[in-house]
Amino acid sequence: MHLPPLFRDRPRPVQVVLGGVVPFAIGALAGIMIGISAGAYWAVGVVAAVGGVLAGLEHRDGWGGADRGVVGGALYGIGLLVAHAAAGTDATVSLGSFPPLLAVVTAIIGMLLGALGGRIARGIRERSGEQPPSKLASG
Repeated sequence: MHLPPLFRDRPRPVQVVLGGVVPFAIGALAGIMIGISAGAYWAVGVVAAVGGVLAGLEHRDGWGGADRGVVGGALYGIGLLVAHAAAGTDATVSLGSFPPLLAVVTAIIGMLLGALGGRIARGIRERSGEQPPSKLASG
């Protein structure tokens, strides 16, 4: 199986987009959908969860994936809350009694999903006997 390049080896602008802009934007989409349809909100959540695991594949192991996941999950939750507040709609799904706590919950979920992806990547590398490419090792 072909794994993506390591996140740390990507150019800084790509890291900012993949690690920051994308999770925030998907969270914002979820924040808009939560005021429109519960089904659409959950569908965006599933896409975000799959993305969290896939993002973990860009790391050497579960620890690196977890680090990325906690940041991505927090940004997803913040984007969701900001977009929902900006839209001014009523939520079709409960945000809990203290909505800002949602960002903590999504950060924890993101951490677990990223760790899963990182662990999968590590297992694939170990089974294939390949070492992940690294600019640091070659330069």
